[in-house]
Order: sequence, then structure tokens, then C-alpha cells
Amino acid sequence: MVLYHRTNLKHSSLPDEEIMSSEQIEYFRSKLISWKESILKESKETIEDMQTDTRNIPDITDRASEETDRALELRTRDRQRKLISKIDSALRRIEDGTYGFCEETGDPISFKRLDARPIATLSLEAQERHERRERVHRDE
Repeated sequence: MVLYHRTNLKHSSLPDEEIMSSEQIEYFRSKLISWKESILKESKETIEDMQTDTRNIPDITDRASEETDRALELRTRDRQRKLISKIDSALRRIEDGTYGFCEETGDPISFKRLDARPIATLSLEAQERHERRERVHRDE
């Protein structure tokens, strides 16, 4: 298992020190794997439901409603596909020892933030700066 040290990061100017315990690392690994498995299970169920639920609905309003529901479900599954990619990326960061560190500053991401958003790649401060820059560029 990779130890989590600041020296694993490019941007860090702080001394070498362990940031996360092996128990915390394992906690996040398990949380990410469970989340991914849950998404994959839901996706499989959705596909099975859509394959078995192709029926001819004569009422045009009912048919439109069902098509809207299907489109919404497909958009949800697409978002979840992108989420799986982010989960896989977080799992790779766990393996290479960079999980839990801000990609922008190299500083540790708070445990509270990672617990709420285990795929986070930016510290709260860096995320807020990023969102402010996006708003400024969007308003221009």
C-alpha cells in the first residue's frame, strides 16, 4: 500500500509527513468501490427494465410521458457513467498516493470534504476560487 506523504505531490512545499492513516485510506477505497458497485447495479437494472418494458401505448399523452421518463433516465445514466469515471480516477489516486490532496495547491483536502465528496480533487478553497473564475468568465 502506498503511504500518503506530501513528497508524493509535485506542488507541495511542506515537509514530508504522513497525512492519512491506512484506516482512512481503506475507508475511502471501500466507500468509492461501494458507490461504483451501486451505480453499476442501478444501471444494469435500468437496462433490463428498458428492454422488457418496450410496449405499444396507444394514448399519445401516455406515450409522450413514458418517452420523457425514458429520456430523463438515460440522462441520469449518462451522468452516472461520468461519475464512474471520476470514481475510477479517485481509486487510481489512492493507488498512486495522491488521493486526498488538492490538484491545484498540493494541500490536503479536508476529511469532511472527502467524506461528503470522495471524488473531490480540489480543496474547498481551491474549488471556491475555481467557481469564482467560472462565474467571472461566464458573465463576460
